[in-house]
Amino acid sequence: MYSSALTHSTIKNGWFSEVNDMWPGQSMNIEVDEVLHVEKSKLQDVLVFKSKTYGNVLVLDGIIQVTERDEFSYQEMITHPALFSHPNPERVLVIGGGDGGVLREVIKHPQVKEAVLCDIDETVIRVSKKYLPGMSISYTDPRVTVHIGDGFDFLKNKKDYFDVIITDSSDPVGPAENLYESHYYELMSDALRAGGIVSAQGECQWLDLPLIKSVTKFARNIFPVVKYAYTTIPTYTSGQIGFVLCAKDASTNFKEPLRRVTPEEELKLFKYYNSEIHRASFALPNFTRKEIEDSTN
Repeated sequence: MYSSALTHSTIKNGWFSEVNDMWPGQSMNIEVDEVLHVEKSKLQDVLVFKSKTYGNVLVLDGIIQVTERDEFSYQEMITHPALFSHPNPERVLVIGGGDGGVLREVIKHPQVKEAVLCDIDETVIRVSKKYLPGMSISYTDPRVTVHIGDGFDFLKNKKDYFDVIITDSSDPVGPAENLYESHYYELMSDALRAGGIVSAQGECQWLDLPLIKSVTKFARNIFPVVKYAYTTIPTYTSGQIGFVLCAKDASTNFKEPLRRVTPEEELKLFKYYNSEIHRASFALPNFTRKEIEDSTN
């Protein structure tokens, strides 16, 4: 029977419920084994609980960010289609991603010499180091440096520096809202070296097509190549999440990996990603393609 010394408003009768106006009429529910951490940071509500079947779960402002059971799908797919599309990604920046999962994937590429993480909330990093060791282990890599602060301000001071920028943001509310605006994409473009690539959290095609259309449309005015891809992940709302990929080099073909590892290495390195999944992730259903065909290349 569920029992915990800590409580949280999103947990009732032993079940966490993700209810939000961004997805009216539906919710994701996960059975809770124990509440591990409850905290109000300067920016957001932070909850960590041990679930019955999904391992430890990180929740920010009532929205699931990661679970130990399925996080690899998101982390691998926001990272590897972008990095395998770049010939030599030596300098990589991660905006957000304080749990360390994207960093873990970035440093699997031996080409990477410098991996920088910029997260606005140090609480997420601190809590993840304690409760999400499988992701936060990335912080021990000597190539990794961490900057606590606003991604906008960080990018303003970086020009022609990074090869790949990954924006691992939460949904477009609260601290992450301005990461879905054209000015942010302009800053990313300026911070990239020639041939640079962006991969940004792109929301769910079942719920957020108007936003996806808006982002891909203004991104096309900044980058010559813009594509939308997606992955499946059970604990994200509606079971899918997408990514907006942008390239400064007009010859970039995101649909075909520029670099590859052997199938044997893929099995050792990745739980979800492989070259076939890479290609397939850009195959969009007609209802999505129809909405964004005028916005993407």
